[in-house]
Amino acid sequence: MKTVIFACVHNAGRSQMASALFNEMVIPTIARAISAGTHPAGRVHPEVADAMREVGIDLSAAKPQLLTQELASGADLLITMGCGDECPVVPGLRRDDWLLPDPKGQPIERVREIRDEIQGRMRKLLAKEGWGVRPTPPDDHSRETTVVPWDLLALDSTEK
Repeated sequence: MKTVIFACVHNAGRSQMASALFNEMVIPTIARAISAGTHPAGRVHPEVADAMREVGIDLSAAKPQLLTQELASGADLLITMGCGDECPVVPGLRRDDWLLPDPKGQPIERVREIRDEIQGRMRKLLAKEGWGVRPTPPDDHSRETTVVPWDLLALDSTEK
């Protein structure tokens, strides 16, 4: 089982969306995600919870948590979320940085754009790592987005 940590400063926006989307999309026997922050907030930003609820993901029970060495010790990959100098560095842990704007205080339209950008990056990450994407049940009409099997993402337009 692979573990990915999504981290930002307050663990109340980007990293919460990324972790939830990852866990929704990945085949659960292959990998899992957790999120954390260097200076956790008291709660997930309300506009983030609203945008995630629109795609059927409930963040009402999500609690920002501190990124600790103990938390990171079992991880395979750390993805920081555009937090600049505040982004954590964990020695020995493979790392990537997704430069994304902070959704805090943004209008819902902008938060949706950030959410959708994270979802697109997630599809690419899952395909690159070979972790697959869990198909959405055909009768599930509660989502505004569609999850595409990872092997279809590798096809170019001439192969479709």
